Amino acid sequence: MIKMLAQSWMGIEANIQINWPLVNTCLQFVAWGVFSLLLAEVIRDIYHALCHQVSWLAKWHNKHHAAYRRDLSVVSLKLYQESQLYHDIVESILLVVILTIAALLGHQWGLWLGVAYAYTFLYGASLRYFQGKIDTDYNHLPGPLEIIPSTLWVNRAYHWRHHFDDVNAYYSGVFPLVDKILGTGLSLKGKTIAITGASGTLGQALTGELLKRNAKVLAITTNPEKLATQTKVMALTWELGNEVQLRDTLAKADILIINHGVNVYGDRTPQAINSSYEVNTFSALRLMDVFLTTVTGPQDKATKEIWVNTSEAEVSPALSPLYELSKRTLGNIVTLKRLEGNCIIRKLILGPFKSQLNPYGVMSANQVAQFILFLAVRDFRNIVVTINPLTYLLFPFKEASTWLYYRVFSKANR
Repeated sequence: MIKMLAQSWMGIEANIQINWPLVNTCLQFVAWGVFSLLLAEVIRDIYHALCHQVSWLAKWHNKHHAAYRRDLSVVSLKLYQESQLYHDIVESILLVVILTIAALLGHQWGLWLGVAYAYTFLYGASLRYFQGKIDTDYNHLPGPLEIIPSTLWVNRAYHWRHHFDDVNAYYSGVFPLVDKILGTGLSLKGKTIAITGASGTLGQALTGELLKRNAKVLAITTNPEKLATQTKVMALTWELGNEVQLRDTLAKADILIINHGVNVYGDRTPQAINSSYEVNTFSALRLMDVFLTTVTGPQDKATKEIWVNTSEAEVSPALSPLYELSKRTLGNIVTLKRLEGNCIIRKLILGPFKSQLNPYGVMSANQVAQFILFLAVRDFRNIVVTINPLTYLLFPFKEASTWLYYRVFSKANR
């Protein structure tokens, strides 16, 4: 039987003749086509960034910004049409010209896909200018923001931030590639950022880095005497179990960084179990819930964020079983809460840095804080900072599989 099957397969294989030159041509076409689409987006976004840096371009581009109110409704149809002429049509023509030259010089048919793609922008801009068809401008449709900014593509909430959060950030138009390169995927300028564990080693390091980026810090701590007096920093004392009393304060914050924790090392007494879960898990979750009640305004989904320090104990041993268990529980519930899409929730997956909780850490808190913000302004939602290469491999798999499992087997909060 096996011999007959093998002979049959060999006969079928002999009759199938693959045209490898044609396959190679198709693959080249696809590869150059994808490259041309990415090139188109990079050119568009670079031009957009230049419109905010070059004064004579800014005069034209500012018409685009002047055309919208905060709910993205247009100020007037005339002003809207002018904005299409002076920005969108000019940008599209420039895109068509550059990509056509690239296609002519590149001698690759796939490059003409980019030219066709550029013409779709010119066509849409022309409709908006000549016929006032506002509904073709998808990222500028008026109304409240119903979903959070996407990390994979530019949606209304993402682009809204460019208009009304910081005009010198969020430049990307379709894919946020250029924002990730430039570090303009999240603006911290002028933001009010509340941080728990502010008197700790990482808390103080994060506070210093946030101040360098012109943010205002609400330092929430149980040890206010350990905080140095600084401008743009307001210290607040809190107690475990009284998280709800912070609601009025958190309502004024744009970002909440949950950074407090406790490490009982090898202790496994009932008191150690209760302390680990109460501090590392339950108080963090109560703070999240309190903060989420403040996400109520029509633009809060675009501006409000929570950052949670779950640590790499989510996927790696920390030589402290209760620290691992409590942080792992926190990380899993954070993944569950992300499914609601109430606001952006970032995870800080941090390796061992030297601190009061870990005097044997091998990284410096200042370096960790710098790298956290380096990735945050590039809009990374899972911020991994560690010297352990396995964490970079294991965490994405763990997070994706956990997210999928929770997505399938849990119900949305109606």
